[in-house]
Amino acid sequence: MAPRLKAGIFVRALIRRAEVAGAQAYVVKKGSEEAGTVFLKVSRLDGSCTVLNQATAGEGERVWARPLGDSCEEARAAAYFEKQMKFDPDLWIVEIEDREGRPFVDEKVV
Repeated sequence: MAPRLKAGIFVRALIRRAEVAGAQAYVVKKGSEEAGTVFLKVSRLDGSCTVLNQATAGEGERVWARPLGDSCEEARAAAYFEKQMKFDPDLWIVEIEDREGRPFVDEKVV
């Protein structure tokens, strides 16, 4: 298994990557600096968004899964995050505002 970046470092790098590409990104909920789970909300600024969470596929390959499908309404994403925060209070939520819907991650989105 490949070494894993601390969550805080990953989030700051992701925000910087999005901003360099002309998108906006910010932390909605700050989790554990060391090892909090990271969720992404990619908003297309039209009322729809895609929710992504870190997952492991196959033989340990890191990917980003779409737990709510390809697209959902903002209210559905908010309800999903509320449920996840009750389960894991150390999670991170990063919102990316990008009309193209780019997640700015290197791993595959499945």
